[in-house]
Amino acid sequence: MDYRSLARKLSQKEDYKALHWTGTFEEYLEIVRRNPLVCRNAFQRLYDMVISWGSEEITRYKRSLTTYKFFQDPIDDGRDAIFGLEEPLARLVGVLKSGANGFGTEKRIILLHGPVGSSKSTIVRLLKKGLEHYSRTDEGALYTFQWRMSEDDPWEDSPMHEDPLKLVPSEIRAEFVKNLLADHDPQSLRYPVKIEGDLDPASRFNMALLMERYGGDWWTVLENHVRVKRLIISEKDRVGIGTFQPKDEKNQDSTELTGDINYRKIAIYGSDSDPRAFNFDGEFNIANRGLVEFIEILKLDVAFLYDLLGATQEHKIKPKKFAQTDIDEVIIGHTNEPEYRKLQSNELMEAFRDRTVKIDIPYNTVLDDEIRIYKRDFSNERLKGRFIAPHTIEVSAMWAILTRLEEPKNASLSLMQKLKLYNGKSLAGFTEDNVMELREAAPREGMQGISPRYIQDKISNALVSDQGDGTINPFMVMNELEEGLRHHSLISSEDLRKHYKDLLAVVKEEYEDIIKNEVQKAISADEDAIARLCANYVDNVKAYTQREKVRNKYTGQDEEPDERLMRSIEEKIDIPESRKDDFRREIMNYIGALAIEGKQFHYWTNERLQKALELKLFEDQKDSIKLTNLISNVIDKETQEKIDVVKARLIKNYGYNDVSATDVLNYVASIFARGDAVRA
Repeated sequence: MDYRSLARKLSQKEDYKALHWTGTFEEYLEIVRRNPLVCRNAFQRLYDMVISWGSEEITRYKRSLTTYKFFQDPIDDGRDAIFGLEEPLARLVGVLKSGANGFGTEKRIILLHGPVGSSKSTIVRLLKKGLEHYSRTDEGALYTFQWRMSEDDPWEDSPMHEDPLKLVPSEIRAEFVKNLLADHDPQSLRYPVKIEGDLDPASRFNMALLMERYGGDWWTVLENHVRVKRLIISEKDRVGIGTFQPKDEKNQDSTELTGDINYRKIAIYGSDSDPRAFNFDGEFNIANRGLVEFIEILKLDVAFLYDLLGATQEHKIKPKKFAQTDIDEVIIGHTNEPEYRKLQSNELMEAFRDRTVKIDIPYNTVLDDEIRIYKRDFSNERLKGRFIAPHTIEVSAMWAILTRLEEPKNASLSLMQKLKLYNGKSLAGFTEDNVMELREAAPREGMQGISPRYIQDKISNALVSDQGDGTINPFMVMNELEEGLRHHSLISSEDLRKHYKDLLAVVKEEYEDIIKNEVQKAISADEDAIARLCANYVDNVKAYTQREKVRNKYTGQDEEPDERLMRSIEEKIDIPESRKDDFRREIMNYIGALAIEGKQFHYWTNERLQKALELKLFEDQKDSIKLTNLISNVIDKETQEKIDVVKARLIKNYGYNDVSATDVLNYVASIFARGDAVRA
């Protein structure tokens, strides 16, 4: 293979050239004149990045919500997608929008607060990833500059990636920008262009030396000693993104935030206050023009928090030995519940609380969204030959949601029913207004309970176990979930541990209902048999309502309508004796209305009748298949053939494999052996 040709074919030279563009200050001004958005500040750029991916309106519980497609992680095909947190994410974007427009939140720390594993870190990781990607696009392009003190010197980057417009002397900035953008109507600009803040100490030092050399001719300084370059934000290269994680209190050092003296260069420049002998590589320094993340922000030493206050309110930091230095960055921290409670009880932290915008990031309380989290992590492509039986992920997610919900105050509503209402299911007697009331009555739902990480760990444990012949089922995972409760470090009391175990019993009961219903449908899935039963029922109902007799196909004799047959079907959907005449007339009227429209009646055109017919056929087939014989070792050939048909339907219609279909049939057989009935 010609690897050189392959490498050249796959490389993108034009992209490389665009991303590594360099030019004169004058060329940069022309870029600004054509596209003033290159001068956006950090909040404006981050907000524009989020909305650049688009949004859509959804309605949940009669409330309209804007969802932002960026949080589905389109950059990495959903690897870090956030599910079910539309409201908190909308609040976060609202804070960014307010900061972008200069309404005050640009002077605040954004604090993501929530239980462990609620995706706080994932949200920040998404924002950092988004900024990196955005800076590589035409829409998100931004620029910085380099210095060269003489023609023999190499070009050196601005240590804090400053905007080139900061090189314009402060006394003429407003008039300079006005003339630069004279072709633009100020009202048409998305954001007003302002040159704010002074250069970093090293750039100020260089500028002062060169201004003295050229007698104050700043334009000549820029022509001869400055070039502008495209700035690519990169966390790995420590450009535009900083991350700070507190260490042991004894080892915390504020120089990690604001930079430190380079002692080797003191010998060259002769003073520790010479900016050329200083490394502007603290997290605040390198995050300039972008974003800085504080992991477990409330574990910071109090001295660090003072640095944060200045960085937040004044957009200034204080490097050692130097004056206040301007910064332009979004500050995001995240913390958990115990640390936040400490903050609230500490009077010394009042100034910090006052400069914080807190956004609660709870766990999911919507079942379908929780299921999506685990399906992403345990997709078929990643299972390497293992098989997850249907409903395994569903029951795991169901239990996780139940641990996060508060008991409903309405005695007629169970916790499982509340879960189903939150998931959009309709229950008799409950409207969307009722669901909103339930949510408003429990504002802290989702701020406690079992985290997704715990569920993921236990599913992983089941996947690598030696049980199940490569197939894991819900009971294997539920056993793992229960076993893990013994050693769960975040369960603070035995009462809570017992409550979680009781919820597993609730989930097990729900799962039994699900699989009994699936087996019932698989047994009664013979469409020809249902059609024959339907025709027989309709013939009898027609004769009954018209006071006629029914011709027996086998004897040829006219007989009275088969009341026993009709009632055996109607009782399956709880039609009482007193309502049978009304129901039968409804069926005949429905068939007549279809006929008038030129449509043919089929059993599936009436949902209630279809359900009744399926249940009736199930009762008949269940006896003929002798499902309870499955728990014995002796099954006759005819029964085995019927069971194989049912198993094939489970595999085809419900996603089972051979092992899991056999397990489900055996388990449902054991239920029938105990005398349990299938719920309608």
